[in-house]
Amino acid sequence: MSINPEIQGKSYPQTEPYLVGREKVREFSRAVLATSPINLDVEAARAAGHADIVAPPTFPIVIQELTLQQLLSDPDAGVDFSRVVHGDQRFTATRAIVAGDELRATLTVTAVKQLGGHSMITSETVVVDPGGDHVVTALSTLVVRGDES
Repeated sequence: MSINPEIQGKSYPQTEPYLVGREKVREFSRAVLATSPINLDVEAARAAGHADIVAPPTFPIVIQELTLQQLLSDPDAGVDFSRVVHGDQRFTATRAIVAGDELRATLTVTAVKQLGGHSMITSETVVVDPGGDHVVTALSTLVVRGDES
């Protein structure tokens, strides 16, 4: 089954607020081997000019995952999750994410392509703060493997 090309350009509803927790940042930091004191220690982060501990640059994947759930569960998209592999991931940040941030995200499907029997979905997730100011944009490409013949 191929992906429905008509989902290109589709935007999903903005997610509920995600409150960035201090322990979540620490757990993520340890998981990705981020050892900077600003990722783990409040006083080190504050001494560096941050309000609280700073999430590693790839932390937005945690928030983006909420938007990807919307895409993957959309029956109109036609995505068979059992055939999905992650193709590419990029982040463009306006500012660092820190513990205490309350963030919302909106996913837009930017491209749907067929390539060698496989489908590729590229999406852009824009993450904003309560004032609507940009924090980070996450670009993701998912590859949906085609049927094996």
